[in-house]
Amino acid sequence: MLRRLLPILAGLVVVLLLTLLRLSDPFPVQVLREIAFDFYQRLHPRPAGDFPVHVIDIDERSLAELGQWPWPRDRLATLTDRLTELGAAAIGFDILFAEPDRMSPSRIAATLPGVDAATLPDYDRVFADALSRSPSILGFSSTVAGKPLTGNPKGGFAISGPDPSAGLPYLPGVAAPLALLRDAAPGLAAVSLNANLSTTAVRRLPMLWTNGSAIFPTLSVEALRIALGIGAVVVFGDTAAEGYVDSMRIGDFTVPLTSEGDLWLYYSRPDPAMLVSAADILSPNYRQFADKVAGNIILVGTSASGLLDLHNTVLGDNVPGVTVHAQAIEQILSSTYLTRPDWVIGLEMVGFLVLGAILVVIVLQLGPIAGLLAGGLCLGSAIGFSWWMFVSEGAMLDPSFAFVGLTLLYLALVFFRFLTTEQAKRKIRRAFGYYVAPSLLAEIEKKGDNLKLGGDIRRITVLFSDMRGFTSLSEKTEPQRILAILNTLFGALGREIVSRMGTIDKFIGDAIMAFWNAPVDVPDHEAKALRAAIAMREKLAQLNGADAFQLRASKAPVEALGIGIGLCSGEALVGNMGLETRFDYSALGDTVNVASRVESACKEVGYDILCAEPTYLATQDFALLEAGALALKGKAERVPIYLVVGDDALAGTGAFRLLRTTHAEVLDGLRHGRDVHGGIAECLALAPQVEPGLVKFYEQLPARRADFEVQDTLQPLTPDIAAQ
Repeated sequence: MLRRLLPILAGLVVVLLLTLLRLSDPFPVQVLREIAFDFYQRLHPRPAGDFPVHVIDIDERSLAELGQWPWPRDRLATLTDRLTELGAAAIGFDILFAEPDRMSPSRIAATLPGVDAATLPDYDRVFADALSRSPSILGFSSTVAGKPLTGNPKGGFAISGPDPSAGLPYLPGVAAPLALLRDAAPGLAAVSLNANLSTTAVRRLPMLWTNGSAIFPTLSVEALRIALGIGAVVVFGDTAAEGYVDSMRIGDFTVPLTSEGDLWLYYSRPDPAMLVSAADILSPNYRQFADKVAGNIILVGTSASGLLDLHNTVLGDNVPGVTVHAQAIEQILSSTYLTRPDWVIGLEMVGFLVLGAILVVIVLQLGPIAGLLAGGLCLGSAIGFSWWMFVSEGAMLDPSFAFVGLTLLYLALVFFRFLTTEQAKRKIRRAFGYYVAPSLLAEIEKKGDNLKLGGDIRRITVLFSDMRGFTSLSEKTEPQRILAILNTLFGALGREIVSRMGTIDKFIGDAIMAFWNAPVDVPDHEAKALRAAIAMREKLAQLNGADAFQLRASKAPVEALGIGIGLCSGEALVGNMGLETRFDYSALGDTVNVASRVESACKEVGYDILCAEPTYLATQDFALLEAGALALKGKAERVPIYLVVGDDALAGTGAFRLLRTTHAEVLDGLRHGRDVHGGIAECLALAPQVEPGLVKFYEQLPARRADFEVQDTLQPLTPDIAAQ
C-alpha cells in the first residue's frame, strides 16, 4: 500500500512546493501575472465613453507653428486665460516649471548693463497672475536628486481608519514649481509615474504620495478635486493591516486602491477626439473649441516625441503621459475599476492546491492521457472563472500561475510516471520476457498496475504437453543429443503457445505447462488454448516430416516424436510464489491438476489432444467429440473429457458433421449395451478424412465401454445436435 501511495505523496509535495513559490511571489511570477492581466485588457478594454476630460496637446504641429519648447510663459499665460475664459472646470499642467523663464524680458535685461529690468515684463509673474485667475494645478516630479518637498498640499486630506501613510510611495526629493507659481495656482499635484510600476508598461498609477509628513495627490486626483469644488479628499486606511490603503473618496466618488495607494489602470482605446492641439487654443479662432473646454477637466501635456513624455500602455499603445492621467480621471468618473483584493490571493493558492491535488491523483492513477484531459478541464475552468470575474466584477484573478504551475506539475508527473513505469516494465520484461508473446507482454506492460504480487484467483485455461517415448529415447541417446531434441521441440511448440497469448509456466523434463488469461485478461482464452494445441500437433507433424530431430538420420530408437496434450479451464490461484529474491510465476489449484491428469489420459484414450468439460462448454463451435468419463487420479468422481479434433473451420465440414453423428450413435450404443461394431467401422472409415489420429481412438473404444456406462449425468452429442 505504501509503495502505491508514494508516487501520490511525491506529487502532492510538488504541488506544495509550487504553492510556496506562489506565496513568495518572485519577480518572474509577478511578470507573468501582469502579462495575463494585460492580455485580459486587450481582449476586453474599458468601454469608451463621452467624458468631460480633454487634453491640450503640445504636439508637433504646435511646435512647428509656435516655436520650439520651452515656450515663453506669457504664451502659457495666454493659454491659461483662454481655457479659463472658455469655462474649464480644472486645468492641470503635466509640465514642470522648476526654473525661471529664461526668455522673460526682465530676466534678460538683468544681464544687460544700463537696462532697468523692473520696467520690463516678468513672464513668470504674468503666468502666475493667469494661474491665480484660473482653476489650475501645477505639477511636481519625484526625483532623488531634487530637494525635499516642503509645505502642505493645496487641498486637505482626511484619514478614516488606520493611518496609511507608511505604505504610500515616498518622495525623497522633487522637482517643484517656482514658489511664485506654486503659490498662485489653486492646486498642486504629482505628475510622476512610479518607475517601479512602469518598467514595460504603465499598469498602475500612484494616486497618493507622501513626503513623510503630509499626503500629496497625483494630478488626476487634484484635477477632480478642483473640478468638483471640494476642499478635502478622504483616505480610508485598511482596517485589516495598519499602514496600508484601502480606498479614497473624492466627493461622491469612492475609488478602490491597492495597499500602496495605486489605481489599477483600466484602459480604453485611445480616442483622438480627446486631444486638442495647443496651436488651436492659441490661434485667433480658439472660441470654436469651447465645446471641448467648457465644464471639462483640461490637462495640458505634450505628445511631441522630442519632449520624451511617451509611455507604453497594456493595450500596446505608445501614448503621452498626460493621457494616462486623463484615463485615470475617466475611470473614476465612470466608476469602472480593476481590483485585486487580498482574498483573491488566498483563493488563487487554495484553488491551485485543489486543482493540483486532483491532477496528481488522475495522472498517477489513470495515466497521462486522462491527466491531460483532466488538467485541460481544470485549467479551462480556472481561466474561465478568472475571465468571468474580470469581465463581470473587474476582479483580477491570476490565471497565469495556474496555467504555468499546472503545466509544470503535469510534466513533472508524466516524467515521474515515466520513470516508475519504465522501472515496472523492466521488472515485468525480466519476469515474463521468456514466457509470453510480445503482444501479451505489451498488454502486461500497459496494464501493469493491475498486476498483483502474491496470489490472485482467476479463471484460466491450463495446458499440459508431454512427449511420448521420451524414456526409451533418453536411455539410448547421449544427453547432448537429448538436449538438442528438447530445445528444438520446446522452441517450436513454445512459439505456438506464446503467439496465441499463452504464458509458458515451466518446462518439466520433456513436458510443457502453459496457461491463458493470466497475468492479464485474454479474451476467449479457451479458444486460444485449443488453437495453440491444434497448432502444436500440426507443427510436430511438420518437424517429424522434415526429420528436424534427426531421428531417422541417426537411426534413433524412434523415427518420430509424439505428444499428448491435456487442457482444462477453471479457477486457479495465479501469482508469484517463492522468495522475494527468487520466485516463480505459476498457477495452483484443481484446474491445474485436472489438466495434468487429462494429459496423462491421452495414452488410455488413444488420442493426442483432450480437454475437460469446462473447456468444451466454452468452445462448442470447435470440432470436439465426447471421449467418455475417466477416473482420474485424485478425483472422487469420473471426469468427462473430449477429443479436440480441430478448429471451427473443420467443425463446419460435411465429413466432420457426418462423423459427429455416427460418433454420437456409437456412444449411445455403448451406454445401452447395444452392438456398436458397425458404427465403429463407419467411424474408422470416416476418421482418416477428418483427423487420422482418431483411428487409434476408435480401435480402443470397445475396450472402454465402462467409461460410458457410468455417465448417466452426461449430455452426449445426439444426432439432432450434430445435425445443427
